Amino acid sequence: MFYRAILQATATVASLSLVAGCGLLSDSGSKVDQKITIGTTSSPSTLDPAAAWDGSWELMRNVYQTLVSFPTGSTSPEPDAADSCEFTDATSMAYRCELRKNLTFSNGEKLDAEAVKYSIDRIVNIRFQGGPVGMLGSLDRVETKGARTVVFHLNKSDATFPFILATPAMSLVAPGDYPEDRIRDDGEVTGSGPYLLDSYEAGRTAELTKNPGYQGFANRKNDSVTIRYFDQSAQMVNALKAKEIDATYRGLTAEEVVSLEDNKDDNDGLQIVETVGADIRFLVFNPKDPAAANPAVRKAIAHIVDRDALVAKVYRGTAEPLYSMVPKGIAGHTTSFFDIFGEPDVKKAKDILRAAGTTTPVKMKFWYTTDRYGSSTKTEFEELKRQLEDSGLFEITLDGEPWKVFQEGFTKGEYPVFGRGWFPDFPDPDNFIAPFVGKESVTGTPYLNKEITQQLIPATRQVSDRGAVSGEFERAQEILVEDVRLLPLWQGKLYVAAGEDIGGGERALDPQTVMQLWELYRKASW
Repeated sequence: MFYRAILQATATVASLSLVAGCGLLSDSGSKVDQKITIGTTSSPSTLDPAAAWDGSWELMRNVYQTLVSFPTGSTSPEPDAADSCEFTDATSMAYRCELRKNLTFSNGEKLDAEAVKYSIDRIVNIRFQGGPVGMLGSLDRVETKGARTVVFHLNKSDATFPFILATPAMSLVAPGDYPEDRIRDDGEVTGSGPYLLDSYEAGRTAELTKNPGYQGFANRKNDSVTIRYFDQSAQMVNALKAKEIDATYRGLTAEEVVSLEDNKDDNDGLQIVETVGADIRFLVFNPKDPAAANPAVRKAIAHIVDRDALVAKVYRGTAEPLYSMVPKGIAGHTTSFFDIFGEPDVKKAKDILRAAGTTTPVKMKFWYTTDRYGSSTKTEFEELKRQLEDSGLFEITLDGEPWKVFQEGFTKGEYPVFGRGWFPDFPDPDNFIAPFVGKESVTGTPYLNKEITQQLIPATRQVSDRGAVSGEFERAQEILVEDVRLLPLWQGKLYVAAGEDIGGGERALDPQTVMQLWELYRKASW
């Protein structure tokens, strides 16, 4: 997302584990109170999907519907508000959806083909700055055929379009309550999702109850959910220990994860579970800078960086080394950087620089954002500086800026080398390669490679069977290694801390790492 990387690097997405004892009745036979309270440090920036390309998706997934979505266990979009969807041509340029019968929004309006068209068209019409309109670059027009049929006509082949429709940014809204030309800002939601938003206090709480009119794939295992938004993760952890909340959703720092794992006696009654995440961190080399433009310099850095030491010292095992821009868990993942550069090797780095006639130590400046990815980012760059300078081949200066200034700086091409994070919009290798290559790279630094932009990506977007294009994505990753314009560093792990009486969490995250709150329930015994 890129995206929209508003989340702390040390903050990790919650993932709950299934603990034995799935009954919803207590030992005495009375029904267990199925009200769940979740804590998170990630509050929405908006309640209107037309403005959302960020962590607001987390709430939206639960109160709105999309045509297609990611049911638990699925990495391909499947029908939600739609009864069926499919490409109707061999080149992936026409995508047709048939809606479920008798769908309605929570205000009683019909959710028909015209409402779908209205919802998508208003994203394009409003063109909210920083909003999801950028995801609809391949959309030409939306056509309705009767009350239940919608056809999306594309201006180029794009087999990833169903993945885009599955993002909460493409949530369906009631035309009567959402202005055609501006963002709704009254703090209310009119959707057709699994839950109704009964009340909302920005930055404080969201109260959700079951939507009695909901039709979709979600099997709701609780009656209501309260989401509490915390400014600091320490406050959230204290609330969990005090049993004021049942589980954390997003926001645990690396230190808190380690503390909860190590101090088991002091955390009696709590569980913490780990799984692989899809958020990544990487370095960007700007060819406007003479040193960063030198392939020998970039390859030397790739030979020196010790990812194992980085994640051990800075993230204390709450991240793992990344050797490709496509992370583990995403189809097409390879270990291409490890295959070429292997373990850290200062001698090889020295040989490359010597062969290129590059004078050492190479003086460079590395930039990072001070407030976008969490407090560990500064420590991470200090560790990178130590590794490179200990080789005797580099002299590194560090500088950091708040995100707003940092973003302006790298967009203008002012930084020779800088760190970026990426949280995927959808679980497809396309979303980890295409955004970074071309004139409009989300890094702000144009990266021109015709083989990727004119051959490989266009070819993969003609094929709706995503498993059939792994060869093209493997080749794209080989090119990224050959160029070393981007240097992957690590991918995050996902954590949750929760009470032992909370079950269903092994099913609670979709492939976009967005919480499906309906999967959580309180067990009768454990």
